[in-house]
Amino acid sequence: MTFAEEYSLVILGAGGHAKVLIEALRSQGNDDSIVALDNNAELWGHKVQGVPVLGGDDLLPRLVKNGLRRFVNGLGGVRDNRPRKELFEQALALGLEPISVIHPSAIISSSAELGPGCQVLAGAVINASAVLGSNVIVNTRAVVEHDCRLGSHVHVASGAVLCSGCTLGEGVHVGASAVVRQILEIGEWAVLGAGTVVISNVDNEALVRGIPAKPA
Repeated sequence: MTFAEEYSLVILGAGGHAKVLIEALRSQGNDDSIVALDNNAELWGHKVQGVPVLGGDDLLPRLVKNGLRRFVNGLGGVRDNRPRKELFEQALALGLEPISVIHPSAIISSSAELGPGCQVLAGAVINASAVLGSNVIVNTRAVVEHDCRLGSHVHVASGAVLCSGCTLGEGVHVGASAVVRQILEIGEWAVLGAGTVVISNVDNEALVRGIPAKPA
């Protein structure tokens, strides 16, 4: 048996977000043999939720060479989602297929569209005609209302609410319990602080906080 033959799925990252994803994968009946990689050397040789951490991301080409073909982006995003984008694109460049993780308790409209590698976690809701790009996280109990459009690499954190018809550019981070009023546009890589209430458009790469949201 070669280095990768016993594994059918790799999780890139072995921190807290990866723990949630592993449990969600199991809850949705995924019985793949899973391995994790993480650049934190203190985790090497240990297990996260029963999943072995083989080593750092530098092992990924070796796993691919030996037949591994599927991955989950296990890196969480707090404020800056660029590291998630970089890791996702690194795996794609090696020819790996991104696997979406959908918790069984999530509610997703049949008319919603989800791009590759999306993660929709426990109790989250995605309503009619919403469109999500690739590598998007809709975290625990977050709500994406009807007709919202989310660019790739967006993270809608736990308990956040996007009201109807919102448009979020690439890489936006919506903090926990934040609320975005309907029909607003949030620019690429903007950050909406936890608990923020957004009632007007937000520029690219802006950081806003407060009720109502103001530049930080």
